[in-house]
Order: sequence, then C-alpha cells, then structure tokens
Amino acid sequence: MLQIEKYQRKGSMNMDQYIHTPITEAVTKELKAGDYVYLSGTVYTARDAAHQRMTEALARGEELPFEIKDAVIYYMGPSPAREGQVIGSAGPTTASRMDKYAPALIDLGQKAMIGKGKRSKEVIQAMIRNKAVYFAAVGGAGALISKCIAKSELVCYEDLGTEAVRRLEVEKFPLVVVIDKDGKNLYEIRKK
Repeated sequence: MLQIEKYQRKGSMNMDQYIHTPITEAVTKELKAGDYVYLSGTVYTARDAAHQRMTEALARGEELPFEIKDAVIYYMGPSPAREGQVIGSAGPTTASRMDKYAPALIDLGQKAMIGKGKRSKEVIQAMIRNKAVYFAAVGGAGALISKCIAKSELVCYEDLGTEAVRRLEVEKFPLVVVIDKDGKNLYEIRKK
C-alpha cells in the first residue's frame, strides 16, 4: 500500500512528505528536488567496503545480502551504541565514495540513497534511467539522527565493523530530496 502524506510549506513550492518504505516508482514520481521528507520503514546501511563486496558478489553471480529492489541504502557507519541505545551516532558519509558502485545497484532496482554531498554524472544518469532518488541527511547531526532509528541489526560483513551492512528500522527520519527521478539537482538549482 502506497503511503505518502504531503504538506505544502508556507511560501514554498516544495512539500513536506511523510513516506514509508519500500520506495517504489510510485513514490519517487511524487518527490521533487527540495522536498523535505520524513522516512519511516526499513533502510540498509552500506559504505564503500560493503559496496565493493556486493559488487564483487554480483560479478561472481551471487545473490546480494538483501533484496535490492525498491530498497533504500544509507551511506553510514554508526559509532558504537552506548548502554540503552539502539545505535550510536549515525550521520551520513560522503556519497561520492559510492559512485563507482551505485549505478549497478540502481540498475538492479534500488530506488533511493541517503548520504551527503554531490553525485557523479553516471549516478545521476542511472537515477533518471531507473526513476530513483538521492536524499541528503544533515552532516554533523549524527546523534540527533540516531534518535529516529528504532531498531538496528547486523545483516552481513561483520568483519567490516562499522562498515558492515545493517538493517535499520527508522521513524520519521528527516531528509531532503537533493536529486529527484528527473535528475533535477538541488545543488545546481540553488546555485542559480
């Protein structure tokens, strides 16, 4: 069931949107660069080392460790959780570090990525081809972001430590659509 709630921000053409995973094309078609999004549901974490392993697994003809279709990958490696916490600080990693791996995963059906910073032309082309989106999380706000994470469990690559793949359950995780399914890029729009 598609669950999107929209609220117009006063004095803005952009929307505040409350969305739930999985992120399907029906969801991405509603998102525009500059929209504020509050995401709830399942999100997977993976950074460069995990992306490299997933790419190598695909090259060997192996399955990925989670269903990539309509998935959200958060480029993040959390700090250790303190006693009584689900997860430690959970701020975003610079997305360009995943750019050489991202197009292959997007072509397999991944619909959303969360990180910080710009993306390569190849990633943006894959996003347009597959109607995917790129969200930015606020860098430097990892402790605050961790409060939106209700559950965290290890999926695979435990030997990578903080770079292991984790399955998170998030509630109203605050994000901004930086690049939408049409390739409109908030970083470029705001320059003008």
